[in-house]
Order: sequence, then C-alpha cells, then structure tokens
Amino acid sequence: MKVKKILLCENIHESAKKSFIESGFEVDLIDYAPSEEELLKLLPKYDAVGIRSKTKLTQKVLEANSHLVVVGCFCIGTNQVDLVCAKRMAIPVFNAPHSNTRSVAELVISHIVALARKIPEISSKAHKGIWQKSAVDSFEIRGKTLGIVGYGHIGSQVSILAEAMGMNVLFFDITKKLALGNANYRELDELLAQSDFVTLHVPETDLTKYMFDEKELLKIKKGGYLINASRGTVIIIEDLVKVMKAKHLRGCAIDVFPSEPSSNKEKFSSPLQGVEDVILTPHIGGSTTEAQVNIGKEVSNSLIHFFKSGASSGSTNFPELQLPINKDSARIMNIHRNAPGVLGKINTIIAESGTNIEAQFLSTDEAVGYLVVDVHSSKAQELMEKIDAHDYSIKTRIVNFS
Repeated sequence: MKVKKILLCENIHESAKKSFIESGFEVDLIDYAPSEEELLKLLPKYDAVGIRSKTKLTQKVLEANSHLVVVGCFCIGTNQVDLVCAKRMAIPVFNAPHSNTRSVAELVISHIVALARKIPEISSKAHKGIWQKSAVDSFEIRGKTLGIVGYGHIGSQVSILAEAMGMNVLFFDITKKLALGNANYRELDELLAQSDFVTLHVPETDLTKYMFDEKELLKIKKGGYLINASRGTVIIIEDLVKVMKAKHLRGCAIDVFPSEPSSNKEKFSSPLQGVEDVILTPHIGGSTTEAQVNIGKEVSNSLIHFFKSGASSGSTNFPELQLPINKDSARIMNIHRNAPGVLGKINTIIAESGTNIEAQFLSTDEAVGYLVVDVHSSKAQELMEKIDAHDYSIKTRIVNFS
C-alpha cells in the first residue's frame, strides 16, 4: 500500500505532524502560504493538504488537483477554500471550529481592559520616559455594557467571561440563540446605541461583508469602543479611520484586516496605523500554544479518520457519516452525483459479482451522495473499479483501515 503524503502549510503546529506520522503518513512542512502558482506545482505529489487562513485553494487549484483525498483547514474559517468546487471534486474539507474559541475570547477581554485603561498609550509613553499617572479617561469595565454581534462559539464565550468581570452583556445574532448567564438579546441598532463596548464575532458571508461602514459605525454609542477579532472584511477600514479621527469612538482594537501579509516576512500596512487610541494586533486571536496544539490534533485526527475509515463527520462541505471500523471487511467508498437510481446501480454491480454486502452507509445532500459499503470479498478492488467507471461516480476508493 502506497504511503499517503500530506503537505502542511503556514507553520501548522507540530502536533499535527506528530499525529500524521504516528498514523503512518509522510509529512512535509512549509512555514508560509504558497501562491496559487506554487500550489499548482506542489500539490500533484500529495494526497492531502493542510492550510491555515492565508493559503487560497481556488477553483483553479482544486480542479488541477482532483486527486486530493481531503483538505484540512487548521483554523476556524473555511472561506479560503472554494467549498463548492471542492465538493464537486469529491474533496471533503475539515476545520477546527471550536479549538481556539477560548484563546480568541481571552484576547477580546484583554483588548477591552487595555482600551478602558489606555494601556497602549500609557505604555508607549513610559518607554519614552514619560510618567503619565492619571485617572483621566481611564475606566473600570465593571458595570459597563458589552454588545456582542454574533453569538456563536466565540461570542458566547466572551459573554461568559465579560459577565464574570461584572459587565452587562447584550447580544445580537441573525439566528435564534440561547442566552448564557444574564445576557440579553437586542436588535442590532439598539445594541450599538446602548453598548459601551462592541465586539464583532461574525463569519465572512455576503451579509457580513462591509457590514460596518461609516453609517453603521456612527450608530455605536458616542465615546464607545469597538473590537473586531472576526473577519477583516466586516469593517470598511477607511470609514473606521474617519470615525476614529472624528472622535466619535474613544478607541478600537482590530485583530483582523481586509488584506494581511501571507507570512511574517512581509510588511504589514493599514490605514489605521498611526491613528490615536487604536490597538492593532496581527491576527493573533487563536495564536496561543494551547489553541494551536488543539487545532493541530483536531484537524489531523479528522483527516486521519477520513483516510482510514471514511468517516466524514465534521466536514464543512460534505454529507456526514460516522462510521465504525471493520477490519474484517474491505470498505469501498464512493462519492457520486446525487441522482435517482444511483444506489440501485451500485448494488446491482455488487450483486452481479456474487458479493454479499456486510454493511452499507449512505448520506446525501443536494449535490452529492456519499456511499460506504463493507464487503468480505477478494473482489473488492474489481468492484471498486467497476463502480468508479460509471458516469455517476466522481471518486471511488478502497479505505485502508491500517
């Protein structure tokens, strides 16, 4: 059996490499985000690729590498991958939606405290020998109101931590969410007007892109603070600069940007540089040792399970199947166009070979069907090839349990 090869990009934590090697894979690591052109040259020799937020798996890259078995996004988001194309090419994509939740939430709380106490300004002056001991424009966060826009995994964690520190918490979300603690739901405009601090925790979608322009930013309570550790495209940065220079907001902390360097070697540039009362951090929300270890383990294990059992539970773009391991059988995994009669055709192929089906698992969505069949037969390879040869099939392989 050919050893499977994995490419891990963007300095993914060693915990991922360790998991793959212990499971019998070969792993190559690079510490940067390869360009589209470089990916087209690199990927043909790999069976899977692991990326973080900067590497773009475009339609061009995916269509040129239809042999890829699986993709791992070692981060929360998957918008850097053309998920529709990946599904069409029968390539499931896995991510780590929960592993860095606490790290991001803690950074947000630290930004709230730092803004309230003017820490960046005071620290900078102390480094220059200026002793600015003053209570002017320095506040406790206890008793202040925090407005959370997006009450998912991270937003709700921020809610718990903020309330524990004595803050009043309001939240807004487009879907119905159970409030934790004493948090209260508000419509967005009402939340912005009532909150001393506003923190954003929304995904990048058509609804959230450029969600906060100058008009929306001016709805935030005058003298309030804004924190964004979600997606860089949620705020129009040039409009935020205007609002900050007009002193409508007392301060802001930004961890994500519309355009970010692909590696630490590239220079960072933003219109917010040099603007007073602005904290800029280089997308470090999930950049803690604990988060990176957990992400490395979570995503690598998802990829390993897919390779070795066909389990697709947790995939972001694929029908989900939780599967047992049955080492006494051969497992045929087939991904096909979701059309009437496909299952019957596959079962006919198996029946005509005289092979008995020991177990069968099927999950479908609007585009593709994912079928896993366990057979106890020396004809597994022949069956796999016959099933794969049909025009309904996108990709078929035999799963190696070892």
